[in-house]
Amino acid sequence: MFNRTIVAVALIMTLVTTAANAADTITSTTGTTVIDKTPPTASAPSIVVNNNDVCKSAYSAGVQTQILGIASGVTVTDENCERLKLSRSLYAMGMKVAAVSTLCQDARVFDAMLMAGTPCPYKGKIGTDALAAWNENPNDVPSGSQLIESKKKLTEPKQNNDYQTGR
Repeated sequence: MFNRTIVAVALIMTLVTTAANAADTITSTTGTTVIDKTPPTASAPSIVVNNNDVCKSAYSAGVQTQILGIASGVTVTDENCERLKLSRSLYAMGMKVAAVSTLCQDARVFDAMLMAGTPCPYKGKIGTDALAAWNENPNDVPSGSQLIESKKKLTEPKQNNDYQTGR
């Protein structure tokens, strides 16, 4: 009786193993073929920025599903880094006013220069002449300047609230 139980268990295990493998195996008269069902993998491309003197950053990503895989990469230019390098180059060539003008294209530097009492150069003018020219041409100020925006708000005519409320 004990031997029959062992034989029955062995037979059941053989059938279960054969049934599990049957999904991946095709048997024909000439041989056995195994189908690989592993999905392909999307690999994100490597973007190499070797030189540290380049003002670029690299980003890449990949996504894989059971049917479709997509991978891509891009580089992004850092304009502030470029501005600093251009300014350093101009300064090294003795073009100090041009170097400062390059930095003044950034609204933060523009505001800092005004707060320090040394306005940014304007079309060849420096010092008080440049300040007068900036005041006459506020549209040429770099966008995002906090000082010019607050100055515009102070000089705008106030609206008559009595007219709007009906008093």
